[in-house]
Amino acid sequence: MPTLTALFVGLGSIGTRHLNNLHALCQQRGVTLRADALRSDLARPLRPGAAERLHAQFTGPDDPAALARYDLAFITNPTSLHAEALASLRGRAGALFIEKPIFAAEQTDTDLSALLPPGQKAYVAAPMRWCGTMLALKERLAAGVDGRPYCARVLCSSYLPDWRPGVDYRTVYSARKALGGGVTIDLIHEWDYLVDLFGAPQTLYNLKGQYSELEVDSDDVSLYIARWPHMLGEVHLDYFGRGYRRSIELFTPAGSLVADFGAGTLTLPDGAVQHCEEDVNARYLREMAYFLDYAQSAETQSCNPPELALQVLKLTLGEF
Repeated sequence: MPTLTALFVGLGSIGTRHLNNLHALCQQRGVTLRADALRSDLARPLRPGAAERLHAQFTGPDDPAALARYDLAFITNPTSLHAEALASLRGRAGALFIEKPIFAAEQTDTDLSALLPPGQKAYVAAPMRWCGTMLALKERLAAGVDGRPYCARVLCSSYLPDWRPGVDYRTVYSARKALGGGVTIDLIHEWDYLVDLFGAPQTLYNLKGQYSELEVDSDDVSLYIARWPHMLGEVHLDYFGRGYRRSIELFTPAGSLVADFGAGTLTLPDGAVQHCEEDVNARYLREMAYFLDYAQSAETQSCNPPELALQVLKLTLGEF
């Protein structure tokens, strides 16, 4: 049975999800997984079940418990620490999985060549691309049956205190600008999938700030108007909406095409509804399956390489 080695830099909620999914897929594929974790505080309790999936835990990349090189490395620590983690692991991982966004807002001038050796395999997380509703939307757009969209209306609105039940929202990175929080880049998924669907816009205007009563020092609302060669778009992101709403509406010659990611449905211009409901972890499993296939393939560039992820980050911040 082949063995796969993996390092997790940071093991919070998203890192634990990736560890669990990686473990499950390795079991399905008949692969033995040896997973280590590099953590800032070994005394901090892990999520239930995570410790049993780990071979070793340590606090520094040069700890004797650490392997010299890993097949995979997952950068799942706070956004503001991604560059530091990449620098410490330079040349020590066959393929990198970097959680989104790739860097914090003040790190957009980071030199990728200083962090990634030539030919380094790397993928930046983009789970919205892998959800059932998005896959159905992309299939519909590729078929071209509704004509070219004239305009896009994108919404992502939710209540930050409800994101992590039982956790004080004021303590998480989303609420803290210094840790890379703020709705503008925390909800970078929307711009990631828009660029994936239509490419980068030619013109972009953005207004953002902290306007609600939430106890955060990061921006809690961000609004955009964008122009592509043959399409306009508007994007609304916030942390204070009561009730989860996440969707894109495309206005086409045939009528409105609405992908409701919260409901898991795709409503066609004629009113017919395609149902794509699924457990939220399904998208992360598809993403992990892609990453494993990519890591073991001859392909050097992933479908979301660091260069593109950094471009999207700059675009999101109005630096393009």
